[in-house]
Amino acid sequence: MTGQSVKAKAERLLALHAGPEVLVMPNAWDVVSAVILADLGFPAIATTSAGIAFARGYPDGQRIPRTEMIGEIERIARAVEIPVTADLEAGYGDGPEDVAETISLAISVGVVGANIEDSYPDHPDRQYAAADAALRIKTARQAADAMGIPFVINARCDNFRPGRERNAALITDAIERLNAYKKAGAECLYTPWVGDADTIARLVQNLDGPLNILAGPKTAAIGELKKLGVRRVTTGGGLYRSCLGHLEKAAHELQDLGTYDYTNGAFSHAAIDTLLGSENGK
Repeated sequence: MTGQSVKAKAERLLALHAGPEVLVMPNAWDVVSAVILADLGFPAIATTSAGIAFARGYPDGQRIPRTEMIGEIERIARAVEIPVTADLEAGYGDGPEDVAETISLAISVGVVGANIEDSYPDHPDRQYAAADAALRIKTARQAADAMGIPFVINARCDNFRPGRERNAALITDAIERLNAYKKAGAECLYTPWVGDADTIARLVQNLDGPLNILAGPKTAAIGELKKLGVRRVTTGGGLYRSCLGHLEKAAHELQDLGTYDYTNGAFSHAAIDTLLGSENGK
């Protein structure tokens, strides 16, 4: 993969944030899920750090070693022709220089965007001070610029983590944090666990950059999000977890009923071979 091709993909991903349609990016966790999503016609895909970790036997929260995460992201990026942005959690390191190194590694394997969150990996209920979190974004931006790539940094603010009281002060702090991250070099601003129209509308009206919303069971539909001004929607680990839900349901059918209706609608062996063969130039 040439630097020029990576740069072109980065430019494409950045342009997709300008509309006119909402950029809907499902999150893949391995090569086959990425290839299926690309074959369906999505213009770009993301990776899910949780899905990649879970599939390899690690809990979420930066427990998977960076080398393993980057290795899987590389396989995904090389398997598809569309832009890939990666969930790099909090950047895999305590200091801003660690975040910069992680971004450089991601670019070197063909990734053209990344999430960087503002929570401590070992204490997800705690966030970095806003200035420290902004500095981590700034060093990530500098690392990408040094490689000549218009890398799309999606700065994540964890103010709305489940269990926290939703109030005006929390929303105001989220707006201030996200605008600081934008000023530090982020192109897109991400607030997971927000699905209601009122909060989304307030965020859109007060943010200096495009807003990424995490799709979930209580999130407004894509059409409504477009009306509210949302620019990007991702699925996080939702698709991966839904597959696990289907697995459990199928196993119960096999165990309790002795039937095989779970195979209805399954991909054929030949179809998967064809997808993987075509994507890998076979």
